[in-house]
Amino acid sequence: MGISLTRAAQWTMVSSSTAKLASTPMNESLLKEILHFVEHFSSQHPQEAEHVFEEPLQWSTTLVPSDFKTDYDISDSDVQSHERDSEGHPLLQLSPPTVYVRSFSQLSKLLHLADDKKLAEVRACLEGKFESNLHPKQSNHQHSSITHRLNVFVLLVTVYSHPIIQVRLNPKAVKNEVEILQMFCGGGDKGLLKSLRYTSDFQFSNGYRAPLWRQVQGDICYLVIEPCDTETLYITCSTAGSFLNGGEENGYERTSDAYEDLVTLLKSRSPHFADKINQVEVLIVCLIKKAEVALVYFRKTSAGALPGELFSESSTESEEEEEQPYRHPETNTDLPSEYWQIQKLVKYLKDGDQIVTVDTLCAMMDFNLMQESCQMAIQDTGGLKVLLNLLDTDEHKCKIGSLKILRTISHNSQIRRVIVDMKGVQSIVKILDSPVKELKALAAETIANVAKFRRARRNVRLYGGINKLVSLLDCLPNFASLTPSQEEDIEVACCGALALWSCSRSTKNKKAIRKAGGIPLLGRLLKSPLQKMLIPVVGTLQECASEESYRNDIQTLGMIKDLVRNLSSDNDELQMHCASAIFKCAEDKQTRDLVRKYKGLQPLVSLLHKADNKQLLAAATGAIWKCSISQENVTKFQEYKALEILVNLLTDQPEEVLVNVVGALGEFAQIPANKAAIREFGGIKPLVKLLTSPNQALLVNVTKAVGACATNKDNMVIIDQLDGIRLVWSLLKTPSADVQSSAAWALCACIENAEDAGETARSLIGGFQLIVKLLSSTNNEVLASICAAICKIAKDEENLAILTDFGVVPSLAKLTNTTHDRLRHHLADAIAQCCMWGSNRASFGEAGAVAPLVRNLKSKEGSVQRSTAMALYQLSRNPNNCITMHEKEVVQPLIHMMGSDDEELQEAAAGCVRSIRLLYMANRNAELFTFRN
Repeated sequence: MGISLTRAAQWTMVSSSTAKLASTPMNESLLKEILHFVEHFSSQHPQEAEHVFEEPLQWSTTLVPSDFKTDYDISDSDVQSHERDSEGHPLLQLSPPTVYVRSFSQLSKLLHLADDKKLAEVRACLEGKFESNLHPKQSNHQHSSITHRLNVFVLLVTVYSHPIIQVRLNPKAVKNEVEILQMFCGGGDKGLLKSLRYTSDFQFSNGYRAPLWRQVQGDICYLVIEPCDTETLYITCSTAGSFLNGGEENGYERTSDAYEDLVTLLKSRSPHFADKINQVEVLIVCLIKKAEVALVYFRKTSAGALPGELFSESSTESEEEEEQPYRHPETNTDLPSEYWQIQKLVKYLKDGDQIVTVDTLCAMMDFNLMQESCQMAIQDTGGLKVLLNLLDTDEHKCKIGSLKILRTISHNSQIRRVIVDMKGVQSIVKILDSPVKELKALAAETIANVAKFRRARRNVRLYGGINKLVSLLDCLPNFASLTPSQEEDIEVACCGALALWSCSRSTKNKKAIRKAGGIPLLGRLLKSPLQKMLIPVVGTLQECASEESYRNDIQTLGMIKDLVRNLSSDNDELQMHCASAIFKCAEDKQTRDLVRKYKGLQPLVSLLHKADNKQLLAAATGAIWKCSISQENVTKFQEYKALEILVNLLTDQPEEVLVNVVGALGEFAQIPANKAAIREFGGIKPLVKLLTSPNQALLVNVTKAVGACATNKDNMVIIDQLDGIRLVWSLLKTPSADVQSSAAWALCACIENAEDAGETARSLIGGFQLIVKLLSSTNNEVLASICAAICKIAKDEENLAILTDFGVVPSLAKLTNTTHDRLRHHLADAIAQCCMWGSNRASFGEAGAVAPLVRNLKSKEGSVQRSTAMALYQLSRNPNNCITMHEKEVVQPLIHMMGSDDEELQEAAAGCVRSIRLLYMANRNAELFTFRN
């Protein structure tokens, strides 16, 4: 705590013996925290406040004797408190302008007397001196350490657990530290660690990876770390620090002290780690800014060199950015001979003429340029700048040699960033206009390697590279018999497609590719029999298929047939990209029909047998999920035995695969026969188990699947036995609106088909309050699903009574002004069901729900008309509601609905009109009776 406070306070040295607090926002915040703490210390800790300091606090105050009231002996030039220590010395003494204070009780009283000058007094106190004696004549002892001036506060804050400023870990800081340490993993004994991984790949929108109920406890994430010299460590990273936990079985049990960061914990547990991290001289800098701690790492640099680039960079794009590089430090004795040989060649490259330059480039290409030491040799001696300068010359041979080297070394993430920093992208893009085909191919391939991160992709677009790359695709060879020139065109087109593939990870670049006419050209190349052409072409298409405009073009230009054809390729990577493209495009019904028409469903099922290739499996299951939205496709999938395979994939799979598998099962379960089949194949238990997953996308799909399966009575018995209803209900507490909505729909099915759903619902503590609370949501889908759930729950009379007590009637009434038809439908159903208890009909009328419901009769949706008419029929049993309905001219539309083919609508409309008519007749008879009398 003392270290944190000392770091937070920012001082300026006025002289060698005097320091002042700087006027900074951090110091202002710190002063306010200390002021608040001191002011309330006496009331919160009265006994401790009376404790007498061994040394008084002394500072120059703005207070004068007249500011002091009772409890003080006041003279013209001196003030002393009535309270004294055991030796008779006053606990507060003012000898203007100096004040001496020896207890928190007196300090608190002084600050109350200071009124609007409180902060100035606190500042002066911190900048003042600690005296060894109360009397001024003995006040020549001064502590030189600034930290000592704060120790009295820090000590009490620590003892009484009232932190002045608490430096807490946050998800961003933990993520940065984990990413850095992961770069040090591997390499045997030369690495810092064997491995480091999260226990969960899912990350919430707030950056946490721990389950929601553990996030409340401060847990951020859980790690499994294998050091090089000790047993595996299971670690919890929380806002309070990092500590060991009980392992995979008891993952939430704390088994060690908490450390301020992972590095400190690992140092204490692994001598190898402590030794290695000291050798490489990793510097950890804690930046305290707005109570947020960021861990910044610098790689070891040579004498006089600037620190290396920070390892993390924020991105405004949604695509995943590549990790920042870590260059392993090497002493002169560790460097291989190739490093020095390449350095010599770079010197020749700088000073030689054209012939020497070409020869030097050729000599450099003889080395293994994929080796990091060779790449760093080029960078460290300024070779990158020379190579990029050669691109601006008029000598084709020099350009070719330079690009061949750049193409290879740009696989290194650090080097491609340097290329961008040196404006190299502009020079490379210019070469795309060259008449020399080899130069264009090399330039495009280099761009494909460089454009792996956001800034590089943006530069390619800004320098006009997208249009030039698209133009490289324009070749129409006869693949049956290729001339040498056509082979060169194909090579150029392949390289252009590779570059577009890298660039297409940017949303703006996708639009630029389409605007440049890239889609038809990609469609033509998709018919190529060459896999080296197909992989980048399909890769680009599946990247771009995230945009609706691309999906429409892929469908209308007949590319689905070619994608389906390539599903039967013997290349796993090509199959994966084709399946991924179908996955994204199959959101559209016409695309799903085309996949079935071109017999693409069976190849997709056959890909499920390649379970070892998780990327391919994720793409295939995703395509099956989207295609199964069409029931005709589900029927075909059943013929190919897809259901049993999908059920078997519910366990021991990555979350990306599980999301797709469960999504497919949810669609399969829309067919009644498949509900029983899922149970027979043993799928109900793993589905219910997945309800505890932290992955929101998975929860949306699994609740839909469970809800669909729950409409089968036998399935519902198993779900109930596995406590599935409680698990579904608990998902209503999640912050995700999609999960809430999906869980509420599943709850409807569970309640409707459970044997004793009413009792089950009542047994869930806080469940009804949660349901009513969710009626204040701003999401229409959540509101519609909650209304549907209320309709099911309220069929039990006791449950309806409890919901009424919790205020369901006014909450529902507030929603009646909505124009969302799906919400209108289920809201009216809920109101109709809630009218069955007590005085709820009258309460709805008093809450103003009747008039908006009358307006809802004008909806063009039949389901809205039917449910609204039924709600009005129930409300019409209250005379005041009938009056309101008549005033809002409900009779005419109801009479029209009485002629509907829908019997439920007929009866509800007729019943409502009858209630209004009976009220009218009763009033008329009463008037006649009064008149006669």
